[in-house]
Amino acid sequence: MKTARRLENLGTETAFRVAQAAADWKGAGNRVYPFHLGDLNFPMAGHIVEAMDKAIKDGKTGYCPGPGIPELRAALAEDIGTRRGMRIDPSEVIVTTGGKPVITKFLQAVMDPGEGVLYPNPGFPIYESQIEYLGGTALPYRYVPTADGFAIDLDHLRASIDENTTAIIYNDLQNPISAESTDAEREAIAAIAQEFDLWVLSDEAYFEMRYKGRSKSIAALDGMRERTVILYTFSKKFAMTGSRLGCAVASRQIAEAISTMNTNDESCTTHYVQWAGIAALQGPQAPVGQMLEVLRKRRDATCSIINSIPGMSVAVPGSTFYVFPDVTEAMESKGITSLADFSTEALHNTGVSFCTREHFGRRQGWEDRQYIRLAYSGIGEADITEGLGQLRDWITQG
Repeated sequence: MKTARRLENLGTETAFRVAQAAADWKGAGNRVYPFHLGDLNFPMAGHIVEAMDKAIKDGKTGYCPGPGIPELRAALAEDIGTRRGMRIDPSEVIVTTGGKPVITKFLQAVMDPGEGVLYPNPGFPIYESQIEYLGGTALPYRYVPTADGFAIDLDHLRASIDENTTAIIYNDLQNPISAESTDAEREAIAAIAQEFDLWVLSDEAYFEMRYKGRSKSIAALDGMRERTVILYTFSKKFAMTGSRLGCAVASRQIAEAISTMNTNDESCTTHYVQWAGIAALQGPQAPVGQMLEVLRKRRDATCSIINSIPGMSVAVPGSTFYVFPDVTEAMESKGITSLADFSTEALHNTGVSFCTREHFGRRQGWEDRQYIRLAYSGIGEADITEGLGQLRDWITQG
């Protein structure tokens, strides 16, 4: 029987395919060092688990309001607003089943078929997937390497805008490349959005996953509040990836639209998980700091070893839990021309499993360097040292 043609435009989060290849290799009796998936191998804090259990025991297992329970919406408004220097009303907060649905619902709210949406490339692959699935035109904007990591090519971004462009997806503290905007870059994006009257999705999944300094939100800049939707998630900061809890912060016009979509799509976000979210926001924050300290040590170990491998180099990122090293010369030294082949050969010869640039949006014609992404969120420091040591030995064998 026939299926809908739109399915041809639906991509996926291809990191899960790498995970399957790693699982198959491990299942065959081989050692695997898992750098491929951005999940966290930290347990949810005890007070969050207790709050969820209590909510279940208290009978909070049925339907609840589609936009979220009032207590969580109020807690989110207070926490998100305080950390960004904004005043947010609880009515502007719509609870969702994780951060990812905010991408789809933002696009459904602001983009008609045929309209263009700018998105980062390399970037989270669901941006590209959902723009095209919903009938939009995906407009990739690029990053250029700098001594400190990567910066948005603002001239290229501006040149990509035409009369049909309606929105821009902006992921400060970016997955996969860990790029963080300077104040000047953030202000330039805001100016472009206002000049061309664009909606903005500010994906702030990693807003508090940083090792120094303080994050800033584009939504807090003058003229940006009404045109910006903030994507917030509990997954990273509170190690709640499987709990599926997040929210959109938006003007009431967009908030009401997303609330209606919630009712149509999921009815509501799991009731008892929302009470766990309140405990996460209002309870002890020490577990967050402890997790970040462990991640910082993993980052340092990862970057130190990568930069000791001939033909590989990476800037030390100040946020997220990813690195995006240039491996161009390392591949050449092994006589490998395909990133897919490099990934497979590395897995089979060293046990190190990672994603490549090809997993984060379609490769563009302007790209002439080769990159891989290593996530250190789910692998301990000892295994980082051992696994990347194996990778170094393999590379240096020539």
